[in-house]
Amino acid sequence: MDTLPLDLSQSPTETALETFLNGCRQQAILKSHPQLVSISVASDLLDPLAVLESIYHPSEPHFYVERPSDCVALAGAEVAIHSASRSGDRFESAKAFITDTLDNAVAVGDATLPFFGPHFFCGFTFFDDVGDREAFPPATVFVPSWQVSVKRGVCVATANALVEECSDIESISKRIWNANTKFKSFDYRSVDVSASDSRRPEWRMEEASEKGNFSDSVGRAIKEIDSEVFEKIVIARARDLRANQVFHPLEILNAMRDRYPDCYSFSFANGEGQSFIGASPERLVKVEDKEFAADALAGSAPRGLSAREDARLGSELLNSEKDRYEQKVVLDSICRRLEFLGTEIRLEEEPALKRLSNVQHLYNEVRGKLLEGTSLLDFVEQLHPSPAVGGSPRGRACERISHYEGFARGLYAGPIGWVDSNLEGEFLVAIRSALIDGDTARLYAGVGIVKGSIPEKELQETNLKFKALLENLV
Repeated sequence: MDTLPLDLSQSPTETALETFLNGCRQQAILKSHPQLVSISVASDLLDPLAVLESIYHPSEPHFYVERPSDCVALAGAEVAIHSASRSGDRFESAKAFITDTLDNAVAVGDATLPFFGPHFFCGFTFFDDVGDREAFPPATVFVPSWQVSVKRGVCVATANALVEECSDIESISKRIWNANTKFKSFDYRSVDVSASDSRRPEWRMEEASEKGNFSDSVGRAIKEIDSEVFEKIVIARARDLRANQVFHPLEILNAMRDRYPDCYSFSFANGEGQSFIGASPERLVKVEDKEFAADALAGSAPRGLSAREDARLGSELLNSEKDRYEQKVVLDSICRRLEFLGTEIRLEEEPALKRLSNVQHLYNEVRGKLLEGTSLLDFVEQLHPSPAVGGSPRGRACERISHYEGFARGLYAGPIGWVDSNLEGEFLVAIRSALIDGDTARLYAGVGIVKGSIPEKELQETNLKFKALLENLV
């Protein structure tokens, strides 16, 4: 990718921008390949979710992720360039698409700005084989037409456009110029508040699985564990919430990010009216400044109503043989997969508690140096699915998941995240999530089953996770 240290936001007229874009079109003609133009400028502090909500339209793809505790948020919408893969080598296809796009891209602006340049927003379904009628293909990668990002109080607005041999340069120039002007002094009042339905929704909930009683499924899985078919399997439930009004995914997320500041609040929309949203506590992997970090998260306990009760529940979790074993299975698997990439790892031997607003987990962070020639998507491919959402051994456990669940996972428990122009970025595990489709929301909640699991307790844990989602929806 070429980088130009030119701040076009300071140009006195639109003419300079149009001249620059005409040069990009000449480059597209010379290379016989479209050129991606990405223009980043610093702006006044904006709320990416509020900006996205202000211009939200269900017919446009969008991406949003925010982790308030890290002071990081980014949102983008509409499509400058995209790729959707249904092949078995979806991660390789995504890497090839990103590499090819960056080889034919030019980024304009101050390269020291956070989230400078084009970002590739990615969503991978849990399984690499999905039906044609599912909301998302196995792999979706797109660069948005516009993006707003915030990192530790620094806000950056980015406009992206694909310039081809036959592009209407005047139209592209006008759109970028207008977007830049809009983001420099964004007017939140443009949102149509009258369109929101203030009525308290009436709703009903029903199980989505065709496989019958969840506790019975857990019991059958435990028998397979006792027979050493696998060590661990993650079984999820899906419940369909039907309301008498349309759900607005971004309004739901506003409540979720406030309630769960240590989680990744996220939304991935397909542009066909469906949005996959959630507040995930689990990072799959992050690569920044040639270092990687991954989470090993497993075992659950509720939060207490008092400090004493909370400490007791946390202590019981830390000393639970069953939960310690489940978390160790996850940690050992992550370490093996990272070693497969040839990386050296650092971690604390004993797990800590990761406390969220309504639940607490056992947790280890695994860190290390990024080796030359290894990319973020190499980590994503190796680590997905982790035993925290699939099972162990991975192949045998994942083969049996559909036997117990009876519904399509789609993006549930899949990797969602972004890749920047340095091939770094961050991916979360899309759990604690729901697929929003008009007046229907499909809620997902899963639990890890190991030796010593008790079906009734696993059912209670899924109910606890459903409750956290439901509180934000209704």
